[in-house]
Amino acid sequence: MIYKNLRIKYIFIISIGISLVSCNLFHNRQSKIENKPNIIFVLVDDLGWSDLSFMGNPVYETPNLDKLSNEGVMFTNAYAPAANCAPSRACIMSGKNTPRHGIYTVGSSKRGKSKDRKIVPTPNIKTLRDNFITLAEVLKNSGYTNASMGKWHLSEDPKTQGFDINIGGSHAGHPKSYFSPYRNKNLEDGIKGEYLTDRLTNEAIGFIKKNKKKPFFLYLPYFTVHTPLQGKQNLVEKYKTKINGDKRFSARYGAMVESMDENVGRLMHALKEFKIEENTMVIFMSDNGGLASVSSQFPLRGGKGSYYEGGIRVPCIIKWPNKIKEAKKTDTPITGLDIFPTLRDIVGDSTDNSLDGMSLLPLLAENKSIEERSLFWHFPIYLESVNPKEEEARDSLFRTRPGSVIRKGKWKLHEYFEDGDMELYNLETDIGERTNLFEENPDKAKALYDELEAWRIKTNAPIPTELNPAYQPK
Repeated sequence: MIYKNLRIKYIFIISIGISLVSCNLFHNRQSKIENKPNIIFVLVDDLGWSDLSFMGNPVYETPNLDKLSNEGVMFTNAYAPAANCAPSRACIMSGKNTPRHGIYTVGSSKRGKSKDRKIVPTPNIKTLRDNFITLAEVLKNSGYTNASMGKWHLSEDPKTQGFDINIGGSHAGHPKSYFSPYRNKNLEDGIKGEYLTDRLTNEAIGFIKKNKKKPFFLYLPYFTVHTPLQGKQNLVEKYKTKINGDKRFSARYGAMVESMDENVGRLMHALKEFKIEENTMVIFMSDNGGLASVSSQFPLRGGKGSYYEGGIRVPCIIKWPNKIKEAKKTDTPITGLDIFPTLRDIVGDSTDNSLDGMSLLPLLAENKSIEERSLFWHFPIYLESVNPKEEEARDSLFRTRPGSVIRKGKWKLHEYFEDGDMELYNLETDIGERTNLFEENPDKAKALYDELEAWRIKTNAPIPTELNPAYQPK
């Protein structure tokens, strides 16, 4: 009897101990989660490097982004992982470059007329497969509540890839209308005439308010400033007057840019209102360069769809109060592929998932430089021209033809698979890529080509070689 009572007493004490340990472990886990920053990632569609006033644009007004650029790190050499929408987003969400997921463009890889394509392009994959571990899934496993609001473009529903909430996202690459009724199956219509960018921001602010006491990841991929070009009429009229016939600019595009900027300002105000600004990281970026036929990317060459600088160099700002000790501008080259490893570092995730980017945490939080590395782009397909004069491509038929690109330091090498041609540019003295230095610098060109070829072998990047029987050379 004594033994039985002692045994019961012992079990009771052990149970209490286990409960206390469990509570402490739960409390510690909760404490760690609560100390993780909220993350807002604003990804604008087709916004060019030269389209914002803090980047030197003399027409389009972006006071809220100008302010944001002075509150964090502003990158002058930020790059999209690809020159058009779907592949760039697939790279950002998976952390892997295009050869690893096979998404190279929107729709078919056989763009343009068959008689103008010398080789048969690599087939294109249209959906990011669910077996890829996404950025959202990593954050969800780290205790975050995730919302995607806007253009998804990688599948029918981002909720299959780590998001708890989807508003407006599907495989669609652009809206049917920027004014309600939207005819979007994942977004209820608002009152007639409601503006889509305003509506997505309203939804975003509602999400922030509801989740402000726990860590959240708000992915806000605005549909704007992608076509169709539809701005609020008062702003369109304002820019018509301001532009005064200057063909380098568009009044409707300017109206869309200003509305986007206004809504970024509303987001920043909401963070202050809810008293969570100090513990919220804000990333602002574009998915690719601006559409050259809509808005000039001068001094850069080309625009969306081109692997000249105008198609891949994009605006980027990262604000992180208390961690970024001093606002600054940096010319360190970075890429959208760096977002995933940076956020994974911040939340302390240890998932075994090989990524192609580099964590920017030392640069952001420790004011350290990151080691020089090469950046790569691979595009084994065709993309037809829209406006040859503005796009400044190699020829009038295609914005780009199948090839690969490497940038290392000030040097950038383009290789084209149809004929083996190469172009070498010194971006330090020729940001517009006007003077091909291939003949003058054969050693530098060979060193870059060897590194590019090694990267293609490492990533199993396909190089199309089959001749197109329908090709008609001129």
